[in-house]
Amino acid sequence: MNNEEYKALDEFELEPENWEQAERTEKTAFLAALANSRETDKDIKESLNELERLAETAGIQVLGTYHQRRNAPERGTYFGKGFLTELSRKMMQAQADILIVNDELGPSQAYNIERDYQIKVMDRTEVILDIFHKHAKTRESKLQVHLAELEYQLPRLKRMWEHFDKERGGVRNTGGTATRGMGEKQIEIDRRLIKDKIRKINKAIETIQHQKETQRKQREKAKKICLVGYTNAGKSTLFNQLTNAGVLVEDKLFATLDSTSRQLKLSTGNPVVLSDTVGFISKLPHHLIASFKATLMEVQDANLLLHIVDVSDERFEYYIQQVNSVLQQIGAETIPQILVFNKIDNVDSILVSLLESRFPEGVFISAIQGINIDKLLAKMEEILLGNRILQLKIPYDKTALVSKMHDIAEIISEDYKEDGIYLKVEISRDDRFLVEDYVLENEEGKN
Repeated sequence: MNNEEYKALDEFELEPENWEQAERTEKTAFLAALANSRETDKDIKESLNELERLAETAGIQVLGTYHQRRNAPERGTYFGKGFLTELSRKMMQAQADILIVNDELGPSQAYNIERDYQIKVMDRTEVILDIFHKHAKTRESKLQVHLAELEYQLPRLKRMWEHFDKERGGVRNTGGTATRGMGEKQIEIDRRLIKDKIRKINKAIETIQHQKETQRKQREKAKKICLVGYTNAGKSTLFNQLTNAGVLVEDKLFATLDSTSRQLKLSTGNPVVLSDTVGFISKLPHHLIASFKATLMEVQDANLLLHIVDVSDERFEYYIQQVNSVLQQIGAETIPQILVFNKIDNVDSILVSLLESRFPEGVFISAIQGINIDKLLAKMEEILLGNRILQLKIPYDKTALVSKMHDIAEIISEDYKEDGIYLKVEISRDDRFLVEDYVLENEEGKN
C-alpha cells in the first residue's frame, strides 16, 4: 500500500470510545407490521418471528406482536389512527419501552408516531444497523457499518432536532421577523458534518477495495468459491468444516460480518480460494448493500457460489428467493451456484428424500456433523474444474507422467500390467491435455 492509500485510510479514524455503543436503554418492545391482502396469516406470523429474532439479537425482549391489514401504508404515520391508538394503550399497560416496525419508516413517520401517540419507535433497518454495529470487529466492517448508519441518519436529522425546537419554542417571531429555531440551524451544521464523514469513509473504503483488487490479481490463477446464504444458514460452520479455519460460529443473526478467505485444496491438487461472507436477509437495508460493497466484491468475483440453505427452516424456499434477489442487486446472479441444503440432521429422512427429488442438482449435507461433505466437494470439482473420470493406459517409459498424476489428479485405481500402467483417475478440464494420448476411449466416462 502506498503513502496515498495510507493517508486515505488515516483520514477518517474511528475512535474506540465513539464506536463502542452505549448499552441500549430500551429492553422491551412490541412488534408491529403491515400486511397486504396477498399475505396469509402464516406469512405474517413468520415475518414477525424473524423480526423477533432480530430484536432478541439486539438485546430487546419482545412482549407482543401485532399487525394491521392495509393495502398501502398511511402516508404520515405508516399505520392507521385506530391501530396506533390501541397499540399505544396496550404498550402502556404492558410497560413496553419501544415499538419496532417491520419495515423502514420514512423520515417523518417515526417522528409523527412519537409526537401524536407518545410511542417511542424504531424500524427494522435501525434494528439491523444496531446488530451490525455490535458485531463489527475489524476496521473494514466498522467503516462499512458506520457509512450505512450515516446514510440512514442524514434524511432523518429533522426528526432529532424537531424535539429540541419544540422544547425551545420552535420558530420564533422577533420584531415581526421570523427567525429559525436552534434545531433548524443545527440541522444544517450536522448535515455538512455527516456529508463530510460520508465522503471520508467512502474514500477509505475505496482504498480497501483497491487493496482487495490488488490481492485478487495476485491470486487470479486460483479459482474462487464464495459461501452465500440467508443469515444463520450455517455458512461459517461449513467454512470451518472445509478449511479447519476456526471461524466464530454462533446461533445468532449476522454473527459473520467480515469476509474470511482460506485456501482449499481439492482432491486433484488444484488450490481454490474459499470465502465466507455476511449473511443476507429479507428487506436488507439498501444502505448496507451499498456500504458493504468492499465485502460483497468477494461474491461478485467468485467462479462458483455455494448457496447454503437451512433445510430445517420451513421458509427455506422464500429465503432462497431473497438471497437470489440480493445476488441480482449486486450483479452476481449469473455466477454458477450449487444449492447446498444444510442441517439435514435436524429433519426427517423422508423430507430429505422428497427434497432430493425436487432439487436433483442440490447437495444435502450436515455441516456440523460432516455428512455428505465428500459429495459436496465432488460437485464443486465437477462444476469448477470440469472434472472427468478417465481410464488411462500409460507405457512404462512414461512413469514420470504417472508421478504427475499422483500430484494433480485423484487416483481411483492403479494396476501395473505387462503392457503398461492402467490408471483410473479423476482429472480436471485444465489438466486433461496431459493424458489425451493415453485415454482408453471406450472406457472414458464422466463423473
